[in-house]
Amino acid sequence: MSVLNTILRFFGLSSKTKLEEINSNDNQEMKKFLIVGLGNIGAEYVNTRHNIGFKVLDYFANQESISFQTQKLGEVAEFKIKGRTVLLLKPNTYMNLSGKAVKYWLEKENIEKDNMLVITDDLNLSFGSIRIKTKGSDGGHNGLKNIQLLLNSTEYPRFRFGISDAFKKGKQVDYVLGEWSLEEKESLKERLSVSSEIIISFALAGLNNTMNLFNGK
Repeated sequence: MSVLNTILRFFGLSSKTKLEEINSNDNQEMKKFLIVGLGNIGAEYVNTRHNIGFKVLDYFANQESISFQTQKLGEVAEFKIKGRTVLLLKPNTYMNLSGKAVKYWLEKENIEKDNMLVITDDLNLSFGSIRIKTKGSDGGHNGLKNIQLLLNSTEYPRFRFGISDAFKKGKQVDYVLGEWSLEEKESLKERLSVSSEIIISFALAGLNNTMNLFNGK
């Protein structure tokens, strides 16, 4: 079942036309979304655990046949679905300064924080686990820490992708900047597919419905 049909079923709708009718009642401000994937630029980081945000967006863009363009403070792609405009952002500021790109694009596109979803790795979740939240602390994550600092808020949606904490004491940096194991690589495609569904659901069904549909999936 496609994610769109899943959402229709969740709302008890029998056709796409009914979803279009719901969408037509939304105000214009609610129709633009920013999806931020956190990561570090550079070939040496492409397949590292810390770059799962970039990897999710790259997978999504490939599935939807859209491409990223280099713009101010990041790589940006645009996707339209059911009257929504979805901007995908991969900051090129390196992880520790992610907030600079996030703040710029929120303000440039006049997007509310509630319509932004930040995708990040999480050491506190088992590999591939999904946790979507309305708000929260930075959890020691430098990308989230900088976003919180520049937005002066912890209240923005985030999608945490579990990478587990299978590292020895003192090896955290090596672990998060290390590449996926062979076993993890085999499981990633299915997890990336689910992650793409989350992006579409966030734009079409909203945050709360997306949490109900995907948390723990």
